[in-house]
Amino acid sequence: MSDRDPGSIGTADRMRERANENRLKIWLLFRTNRFLLTALLAAFVFVSLVATSVVLEPSLATELRSADTIETTFSAMIGVIVTGTTLVVSISQLVLSQENGPLGDQRRRMSDTMDFRTHTKDMFGGVVPADPNSFLSQLIDETERRAEALDRIVRESDDDELIEQVGEFVDSVHGNAKAVQSSLEGAKFGTFDVLFAALNFNYGWKIYQVERMNEEFSASLSDDQRAAFEELRTALAMFGPAREHVKTLYFQWALVDLSMYILYAAVPALVVAGGMLTFVSSETFTGAFLSVPTVTWVTSAAFTVTLVPFLLFTSYILRIAPVAKRTLAIGPLILRESQR
Repeated sequence: MSDRDPGSIGTADRMRERANENRLKIWLLFRTNRFLLTALLAAFVFVSLVATSVVLEPSLATELRSADTIETTFSAMIGVIVTGTTLVVSISQLVLSQENGPLGDQRRRMSDTMDFRTHTKDMFGGVVPADPNSFLSQLIDETERRAEALDRIVRESDDDELIEQVGEFVDSVHGNAKAVQSSLEGAKFGTFDVLFAALNFNYGWKIYQVERMNEEFSASLSDDQRAAFEELRTALAMFGPAREHVKTLYFQWALVDLSMYILYAAVPALVVAGGMLTFVSSETFTGAFLSVPTVTWVTSAAFTVTLVPFLLFTSYILRIAPVAKRTLAIGPLILRESQR
């Protein structure tokens, strides 16, 4: 009999449930549109600036009358915008440099891609889909089919513990697969939906469980049962490089988009910073709105606009960095304590 803990074979169907993450955190990091997250960050900065200028003494309006705060602040922001934009464009060039190379490198890339497609074609027994979501979905379908085949052949065994563990494992595969396929349905590459769905499929843990059961019950397994375990392990192992390839393509896509968006945002940010530096002083705006000096509203809004390129960069990194962290290991290496 096995000394495993109850429920240790199956895992939750969703990444959030396996990692014990807060739903709001997952929504902000992964599901929120990057422009919406940028707007939320900008609103937070603007409100914080206005509130701080009102609460603290001396107020911003007083400080503007007694010092060259506008000149100092926005001249510094012009340097920050130019430097930051140059840095991000350099990152984009680094990404694009991977697409450039001599003919031999391009031929090897093509050869590796076609070798992988040939392997998956042999496994599928048909044409390999061209779009990423259909390809991942068919790979998961094949994993389910092989899991069901394993379950059927194991039920011929006299080992009740083996039958129980494989049954629990196959139920977990079915639940996880259905959740992922539901997310993949209708997803389009270029959005985060395809990669997010792929992250929900806990293939590394499943490979470990296949290897563990194959070793633990090796004495009672028939040749057909060992072959079924190996076929399921092969299908699961194919999902790893497929997901990593989709992740790499998404990262490249997102970083190129980020570079363009930051360039778009940098121009109005420079215009606003230059306008504040050239035309605005403490006497330019008089009066108050909602009991807050007008100059406070204008200065806070202008400063927020000059931060938009950085906030765009922040919103994209808040998605890319957690994904990279969650996919550091390929294969049956479990790095997160909550999933062990």
